[in-house]
Amino acid sequence: MTCSVRLVRCALAFLLLTCLDGCLPSSQSQMEEEKEPHFLAGKSCINNMDYKGAIEEFEKALEANPHSGSAHFQLGWLYEEKEPDPAAAIYHYEQYLKLRPNSDNAEVIAQHVTNCKQDLAKTVLPLPVTPGMQREFEQLAEENKRLHEEIEKWRAYASRLQPAASPAPSATATNKPAHTELAAQAPAPHPAYNNLPADIRPPETTSSTHTYVVKSGDSLYSIARKGGFKLEALLAANPGLDPKRLRVGQGLNLPSP
Repeated sequence: MTCSVRLVRCALAFLLLTCLDGCLPSSQSQMEEEKEPHFLAGKSCINNMDYKGAIEEFEKALEANPHSGSAHFQLGWLYEEKEPDPAAAIYHYEQYLKLRPNSDNAEVIAQHVTNCKQDLAKTVLPLPVTPGMQREFEQLAEENKRLHEEIEKWRAYASRLQPAASPAPSATATNKPAHTELAAQAPAPHPAYNNLPADIRPPETTSSTHTYVVKSGDSLYSIARKGGFKLEALLAANPGLDPKRLRVGQGLNLPSP
């Protein structure tokens, strides 16, 4: 009977202590947490802007008291603002809300959790750009630039190769005989011609219409067609001429019209 009474008394004492502990004001519990040596050391690190040291101290405070809502709150703030780690900030903020669901700043902390989740999504959704990928992007940009410059060079080269548009012949020029047009292109006699002795001077002509200077693109056929005479007559006027070896600037004798 004595043992039973003792057991009942122990049970009642345990329940009483539990009730008293649950009835303690949360502010008193918070004050006790903030007096913990590591917590105080963490606050000192924050004042000195040593945020990594503060994180280490608050982690030690949690090791000493895993239910320290104050330490969780400080770690959540540090991981959100000073040493960005959205995932860690979310964890400590949520632990704080579990320990103090009825705190005055519960709604504010919940909003901080939402903000951290958004920041975490930004780091996960986009494709990460590695240094190797960045180098490839830069090489592709350089190659694109080089190809563009090469294309511009070829365009300029092609434009230089295009023949200049020749003006349309006037009505007056169209009405002139073809052999007159060819004669107009012939060079004037050299001034030394007049100084030759009469016995070796070639017979004078009234004009230089019997000479034609070969131009680029000319052929015997085109020259004969322009002059209005047959190809055989042009060949006869230039004995020994090789039709396949016409040279620009070469002089040709034209048959009489």
